[in-house]
Amino acid sequence: MKRNILLALVLLGAALGLSAKTPVIGISAYSESGQCRVNMTYVNSVRMAGGVPLVIPVTGDMDQIDAVLEAVDGILMTGGEDFDPLKWFGEEPVRGLGEVVPERDDYDVKLVRAAVAKGIPVLGICRGEQLLAVAFGGSLWQDIPSQIPSSYVKHRQSPTTGTVGTHSISIEKGSLLAKILGKEKAVVNTFHHQAIKDVPKGLKVVATSADGIIEAVERSGKLAGFADGGAMILGLQFHPEVITNGGNPEFLPIFKKLVEEAGK
Repeated sequence: MKRNILLALVLLGAALGLSAKTPVIGISAYSESGQCRVNMTYVNSVRMAGGVPLVIPVTGDMDQIDAVLEAVDGILMTGGEDFDPLKWFGEEPVRGLGEVVPERDDYDVKLVRAAVAKGIPVLGICRGEQLLAVAFGGSLWQDIPSQIPSSYVKHRQSPTTGTVGTHSISIEKGSLLAKILGKEKAVVNTFHHQAIKDVPKGLKVVATSADGIIEAVERSGKLAGFADGGAMILGLQFHPEVITNGGNPEFLPIFKKLVEEAGK
């Protein structure tokens, strides 16, 4: 009898220890001037949301990516350079295309596909949202100003600080994003000249700017043609981490939701 009680206490202790584990959020790094780095706004937003931030170095080694994913509970894909349009969605580059870093393209695509396959929740920000299209069979507008003449909203916010919003977005009623923020309208910051054009099957548009540019996507079902563990997928074209770490808590619930999903 005593032996059974002792065994039950050991198992209970292990279970409590497991439930108390703080979720680890892997943050995709930039590769620049021989360095792997991320902006501290991403790191601090994860910390403020109750997660443990872990920066994932740029690598094309799939074994290393798999090993890293064994150590994290959620993934945050960060902003950055443009994608190579010829390689990833079969378009010739337009004159307005910006800097392309092939090794980062390869790393980001491998990382997000592996995370989704393993059922790890994913939050993509700016380039990270565009990555969701690139990695799962969609495409991008390479340069909004030259390719979408009807676009009248200023999507590249400058020189205004990113800690304040400069244009509005409309959010689909009943969407995950609307539930997270508790509203169907928001004013966001914006630092991009590219955006999702063709949305992959399995994702849906849940927010747009006044001129129709896609501002957020999320899971609508299984990703067609790719291994999919079914966890949360949320992509945002704006930068909630800059506003959050700037002292405005309006978008902190986005990071809290990532940490919550990562803890399941």
